[in-house]
Amino acid sequence: QVQLVESGGGSVQAGGSLKLSCVASGATYNNPCMGWFRQAPGKEREKIATISTGGITNYAISVKGRFTISRDNAKNALFLQMNSLQPEDTAMYYCAADTRTKYCGIYTGVWRYNYWGQGTQVTVSS
Repeated sequence: QVQLVESGGGSVQAGGSLKLSCVASGATYNNPCMGWFRQAPGKEREKIATISTGGITNYAISVKGRFTISRDNAKNALFLQMNSLQPEDTAMYYCAADTRTKYCGIYTGVWRYNYWGQGTQVTVSS
């Protein structure tokens, strides 16, 4: 089993920044493919950034250039630096792991990820 705990969400004005963190634990955690996702009310969960074990990253067009995903494998930690936040970024943000692979495929669907955190709320006001 793997446990994921996110932190760092909050409320910020448009143009501001936040940094999310996710710490993983569990006997079977082996620094696999990890990702950040978000879900706004009434919308489907969206994959916004992924990072493979070796550091290869991919971003959704909606966040590319504003968000940066990173990881510290020694600390079992995942991060999401979010800059130039806009009201449309308001959502619940989740970290997730696909423990079956160390490489995050670009076309891997949201629900392929088999472990999820509880989420952290990000609210951006105009």
